[in-house]
Amino acid sequence: MEMASELQKPKKKNRGFYVKMRILHKGRQHEKSLFFKYYKWVLWFSFTLYFLTSFFISNKPIPLSKNRVSGSKSSIASRVLFESVNKTSHKSKHKDPASFKDLKIYIYELPSEYNEDWLSNKRCSNHLFAAEVAIHTALMNTYDLRTFDPYEADFFFVPVYVACNFSTVNGFPAIGHARSLISSAIQLISTNYPFWNRSLGFDHIFVASHDYGACFHAMEDRAIDDGIPEFLKNSIILQTFGVNYKHPCQDVENVLIPPYIPPESVRKTLEKAPLTGNRDIMVFFRGKMEVHPKNISGKFYSKRVRTEIWRRYNGDRRFYLQRHRFAGYQSEIVRSVFCLCPLGWAPWSPRLVESVALGCVPVIIADGIQLPFSSAVNWPEISLTVAERDVGKLGRILEHVAATNLSTIQKNLWEPAVPRALLFNDHMQEGDATWQVLDSLYNKLGRSYRRSRVWSQ
Repeated sequence: MEMASELQKPKKKNRGFYVKMRILHKGRQHEKSLFFKYYKWVLWFSFTLYFLTSFFISNKPIPLSKNRVSGSKSSIASRVLFESVNKTSHKSKHKDPASFKDLKIYIYELPSEYNEDWLSNKRCSNHLFAAEVAIHTALMNTYDLRTFDPYEADFFFVPVYVACNFSTVNGFPAIGHARSLISSAIQLISTNYPFWNRSLGFDHIFVASHDYGACFHAMEDRAIDDGIPEFLKNSIILQTFGVNYKHPCQDVENVLIPPYIPPESVRKTLEKAPLTGNRDIMVFFRGKMEVHPKNISGKFYSKRVRTEIWRRYNGDRRFYLQRHRFAGYQSEIVRSVFCLCPLGWAPWSPRLVESVALGCVPVIIADGIQLPFSSAVNWPEISLTVAERDVGKLGRILEHVAATNLSTIQKNLWEPAVPRALLFNDHMQEGDATWQVLDSLYNKLGRSYRRSRVWSQ
């Protein structure tokens, strides 16, 4: 009630005094209401800041465990937590590209038997199939694109290492357990989280860095017979196998990736012998070349291509061919002009990446091979492709190139962006192999369940 209603009508000479009093009273009343108004906001903000700070300091991503039950109170609480807290405020020193905009990837934290336990063998993280470890590591370190809130994720990365089970007989990776291990991981995440079931794995990512990708077998005929497991046919597979014709082992949404070569080994080699240094070996190859190839179920290793190379060019002064392993073979690559990259059991070879990284012109002998990241690496300008049937003409072909456009090929090959695109780093760098993977995934945002829900509204 206003003050004027409580007082008698003032005399004329005192009217100015009462007007001043009324204004003063209203001012104090306004100040008091403002004080209480802002006091409540300050108090609310202080409590909110306190609880959020406590949460960010103490909270970590919730790992999957076998004893969690879908639909339990803890699962519901976890969902509320995920929806109410955005943990993507973590920042990386390595800035992610603006071109990826708001791309978000959630990484499942699986029990250690699916990944970390395998790292007890040091080979697991540095052999030719180690892209499964390298991509997981890089994504874990890419905080601007990684989200800890699965409800805001575009894609879900499932980190299962299947190529680290090394044979005690020959030391090669044995992948007979791959299907059962991945199937077990899918059972675990589909039981504990709703994200697999709502899309049937359409927005989930796996790595299959083996001879024939998600067919999980080193021999092509067996790989084709087994095919891609049904539980993976809806998902996105990052795989090293790729051909430019229809093949059952790439009959799935996939991103073609390069085999893994440790970037540190490349760096150390180039410290001793620079990229543009003297190259006194014209043609180089070190690897398995059978003199008498074995017939294995009607198949011959490398389709006898490597045997033919050995028979025709062993003793040729232009060719430096070695059939036995040598730990320092990268020092031979960096001294070579041309590096042969013939097929093995599968079309692709780690020599392809090593040759490019060390400035040796790759000579690809694998009919129908599809090469990784063609949008970033202009393969026809940095390499040579020789048909398997033309191995007998290899000497003449390379002599002709050396006498004509070798310098142009080398200039293109030695551009720093080219080897960078084929090497995986622990911390993603602009243009590196992980970057190229993310660029490919960005072009598949149509598979994002979250995006499809937004676009349909």
